Amino acid sequence: MKFKFNRIYFIYFLVLLVIEILIAVFLKSGFIRHTFGDYLVVILMFYFFKSFVKANDIEIGVSTLLIAYAIEFLQLTNMLSYFGLEHSKWANLVFGNYFSIQDLLAYTLGILTVTSLEIKKRLLLKQPIN
Repeated sequence: MKFKFNRIYFIYFLVLLVIEILIAVFLKSGFIRHTFGDYLVVILMFYFFKSFVKANDIEIGVSTLLIAYAIEFLQLTNMLSYFGLEHSKWANLVFGNYFSIQDLLAYTLGILTVTSLEIKKRLLLKQPIN
C-alpha cells in the first residue's frame, strides 16, 4: 500500500458526494433514500480511499465494507447519545440511528459492484490488478 493522490478517483468521489447530498436534501423517504443511498455510499467511500491510497482493489473494497459494517453495527448501541450527538442532524445522517440488515445488503452489493467494475476495467486495459 502506497499513498498517492489519484485525481480521477477523487472526481468520482466528488460526483458521488454531490449525488448523496442531493438525495439527503431532496428525498426524505423511499427506496432511493434508504437503499440506493446506502448502495452508493460505499462506492463513494471506495473511491475516496482510492483517491489517496494505491492498493489492491479487493483490499480497499473489504476495508470499506468493514468500516460500513462497523458503523451499522454501532447503531445497535447508543453511540450518538454517548457523545451527546443524538439531536445532531448531521451525526444522525452520517452515522444513522437504527440498525438494518437491508443496509448491510446494500453495502455488500455496492462493494461487489465497484470492485467488480474496477477489476474488469483493469483486465480490459491489461493493467495489473494491484
